[in-house]
Amino acid sequence: MERQHTIANSVSIAGLGLFSGKPATLTFKPAPENHGVVFVRTDLNDTHIPALVTHVVRRDRRTAIQSGDAAIDTCEHCMSAIAGLNIDNLLIEIDGPEVPGLDGSAQPFMEALQNAGRVEQDAKRFRLKIEEPVVVRSGDAMVMAVPSDEPGMQVVYDLDYGDGTTIGRQLRSFSLRNGDYGHEIAPARTFVLEEEAQALKAAGIGTHLSEDEVLVIGNQGPMGANRFRYADEPVRHKIVDLIGDLFLLGAPIQGRVIAFKSGHALNHELVRELMKTRKSKVHEEMAKTAVVADIRKLARILPHRYPMLLVDRVIEIDGNRRAVGIKNVTINEPFFQGHYPGTPIMPGVLVVEAMAQLSGVLIGQSLEHTGKLAVLLSLDRVKLRKPVTPGDQLILEAESIRVRPRIAHMRCQAFIGEALAAEAEVKFMLVDDDEQE
Repeated sequence: MERQHTIANSVSIAGLGLFSGKPATLTFKPAPENHGVVFVRTDLNDTHIPALVTHVVRRDRRTAIQSGDAAIDTCEHCMSAIAGLNIDNLLIEIDGPEVPGLDGSAQPFMEALQNAGRVEQDAKRFRLKIEEPVVVRSGDAMVMAVPSDEPGMQVVYDLDYGDGTTIGRQLRSFSLRNGDYGHEIAPARTFVLEEEAQALKAAGIGTHLSEDEVLVIGNQGPMGANRFRYADEPVRHKIVDLIGDLFLLGAPIQGRVIAFKSGHALNHELVRELMKTRKSKVHEEMAKTAVVADIRKLARILPHRYPMLLVDRVIEIDGNRRAVGIKNVTINEPFFQGHYPGTPIMPGVLVVEAMAQLSGVLIGQSLEHTGKLAVLLSLDRVKLRKPVTPGDQLILEAESIRVRPRIAHMRCQAFIGEALAAEAEVKFMLVDDDEQE
């Protein structure tokens, strides 16, 4: 059985952002089992941003994640190093908007993490096994995940800049399990063509960098004092990016990933498709055995009673950050008598209510809110994507965006297997329980 890992000691690394040029200090810290990789913007009220594709926001030429108003740009090289070292749980504090660019590779992050030491934890490591092909395309670019009997993940990247160019066509494969990430992949730097570099600087991006500090490729090869670290350094760096982007799944992969001309946006689309399978498999395993709060405990936490108590069981609570619960939908639900007798469908408003109730359980985990009652204040971005019918098991997820002494802002989703049934952002006013008497 594979076990999870974190680091033994905290370690920091500092530098300027590759795109913004803004200084930042990044500190890796150990984290408990099942914590995952979470960034914390220490300069923005310690806003937590889980390193998951659900938090990805669109940026050109880089990967960025965001929660509320807090964002972190260019995290892909850092994430690649974490994945390359098989580290599962980290708290990453950063005091600026962009991860330090350093030399444009994953190597400085890898070396910092190695210096911190790697520690095995007791919890089992979940690995997503690819059981059927998943393909995403954009124009002539493509990235796909296919089954493989080999343990771990294998990557094949086909980079094609066309005949008559300095880069040309480069093809490389790499195994995360059997390959030497530290020597074969991590040192490969981000690169930009000469005309692209000129356009970026004209737009005010990367003006702090010279051709000696970033790998700029002209007609004759690297410009300035730079030289290729490998003859095929560009395709190796594409593998750096791909490994980092894929780890936004929140778990390693068993399978083969094949990419042709794929960039960050297409990588993220593949991870979004894989995330559906990952959620389903994790929920399926947890639903079989995990019980954090049963119906009796929920009745002590929530003020709701029959027929308005719409959470049957809580199967995971991660502090005051995230909770997962279950609502088993049966034909005996009273609302099916009138909605609709011939075609029973759970009212969408009750699906949203179930997600809101799970949010109330999560909010109640924080000691500062003991004795508080979460009263619904507003709903935003509500989408009902799939009908809920008798026999369905709703897997509910609630995640904190921001919690303050009087206001809580949550992001919620409800799934039926792999399918997203509903989602919403919910805001609550936290009032003293006796105010409701």
